[in-house]
Amino acid sequence: MHFLNPPVLAHVFAGMDLTAWQAVQVVVAGVLAGAINTLAGSGSLVTLPLLLSLGLPANVANGTNRVGVFFQGLTALGTIRARGKHNWKSGWWVVAWCTVGALIGAQVAVDVPERMLKAAILGLMAFMLVVLLVRPQRWLANTEPKPDAARKPLNWLLFLAVGFYGGFIQAGVGIFLISALVLRAGFDLVSANTIKLLVVFAFSLPVLAVFVRGGQVVWSYGLLLALGQSLGAWGAARFATDVPNAAQYMRWLLIGMVLLSVVLLGRDVLQAHG
Repeated sequence: MHFLNPPVLAHVFAGMDLTAWQAVQVVVAGVLAGAINTLAGSGSLVTLPLLLSLGLPANVANGTNRVGVFFQGLTALGTIRARGKHNWKSGWWVVAWCTVGALIGAQVAVDVPERMLKAAILGLMAFMLVVLLVRPQRWLANTEPKPDAARKPLNWLLFLAVGFYGGFIQAGVGIFLISALVLRAGFDLVSANTIKLLVVFAFSLPVLAVFVRGGQVVWSYGLLLALGQSLGAWGAARFATDVPNAAQYMRWLLIGMVLLSVVLLGRDVLQAHG
């Protein structure tokens, strides 16, 4: 099999000579990313730049990042379930469509110039920032999921596309998922966040397998990320389930992460044009 070829194995297990300081950096970044991803999204804005700065190629950093995402999801869902604060029955159709999209996104070689992709994501993030700020009541209201949401073809395509994005890139998928769940499917913010965790976890393992098969995972970094992101997810999941007004804090964290995404992507787009 391809992933058992010696050259691939050598690449997968490269980087085992991490210094103690590098290991601490990776774990700390993982804690931050795990907490951010559990409460909002875009925690990969913390981990991916660090992995790139440590010398990993972009595609390997993307694959290695999925290890922490998987264990973070496992920890967050286990914590929420143990505290009896989950309501996943109404979201399984979202899981199904997103998982299909994620598998396609992870496997298909998409010939999209990086500059165009960043510009498109920048536009989406800027639009979402406006939506978050203009009508906050949509994010804070305690609403029930729309009963007909699972039967609308437009929603199928939307969550298929979000899943595709998550399988292809990952960074920011949590924010896109929460937005679609609140604005299209009618979930309240806390419920949408729980469904988001379930969706990301569901597609993270098969997507990780695709990257492992392609020799694009460095396990030394990945397992350190897993440790940090599990710790961050555990603390954040307890916060989300124990704090009565958690939705307000989560909305402001969403705004902060979207704003950070806009700033970083805007900088990259301007530098590319410069």
